[in-house]
Amino acid sequence: MTAVAVQVVGFGPDAEDAVQEAMAVALARIGDVRDPASVGAWLRTVVRNACRMQLRGRRTVALDELRAVSLVSGEPDPAEVLEGHVARDWVWHALEQLSPPLRLVMILRYFTGVTTYQEIAELCGVPVGTVRSRLSEGRAKLTRSLLATADASYDDVSALAAQRWREVAGMLEATERGELQAVLDEQWAADAQFVWSRQRRTIGLDHFVRGMYQDIEDGVRGRVTNVLASGDLTVSEIELINPADDPFHCPPAVVWVQEHHAGRIQRCRLFHADRPTQEAAA
Repeated sequence: MTAVAVQVVGFGPDAEDAVQEAMAVALARIGDVRDPASVGAWLRTVVRNACRMQLRGRRTVALDELRAVSLVSGEPDPAEVLEGHVARDWVWHALEQLSPPLRLVMILRYFTGVTTYQEIAELCGVPVGTVRSRLSEGRAKLTRSLLATADASYDDVSALAAQRWREVAGMLEATERGELQAVLDEQWAADAQFVWSRQRRTIGLDHFVRGMYQDIEDGVRGRVTNVLASGDLTVSEIELINPADDPFHCPPAVVWVQEHHAGRIQRCRLFHADRPTQEAAA
């Protein structure tokens, strides 16, 4: 089992975590195996499923990284492309079964650039120890869900992600046109709150609007680089492009975690990446 984990995720704590999760699943489900001769193959499958949860996707919701598959040819085989989409929907369906707190830390850890325990803790407003326990619980539940639903069919998650991407990009474009308030009136709750994660400060819509317009006036522009949609959660990564004459005006990027309820966004957590120093840039 360790050899399989190392083959998929490499040496290190990720392989160890995958084996631990696989052992927990195996002990709970060993009674489901009817043919003793198939135990070896079954255990390897359990490990591979656990490993898929260890691999970190970057800048995409396609989840090809989770499958640890690299296409060596220039043109992907249509069957492999289809299989990749099925795996993506399978994993995302399993994520949807997690509670929002567990789902959020899993999404941040494995599908965004916010991957360290400290960053996740700051964004979520919880201690680092809570992040560790939620990740451990999330991996265990996700692995069990994947094993239990391997033969089911799922909705295509790309449509929702594309819709949320358009909404986030539309907000940035509306800000540049001076029409941000109209977008917020259409998509956000009137009492929606914005939480600056690192400052642990909550602001209202008016304050957020003023801040967005001030950035535009200062020459800052935003570009969406990644959007992950999961039912009542949207996680967006936005690159902040500073003016040439003030390259350190804003941090290099911001992460928005939006919470949806009854068709409207009720809350948004804002997390800025570390601001580079002039010495480091030099």
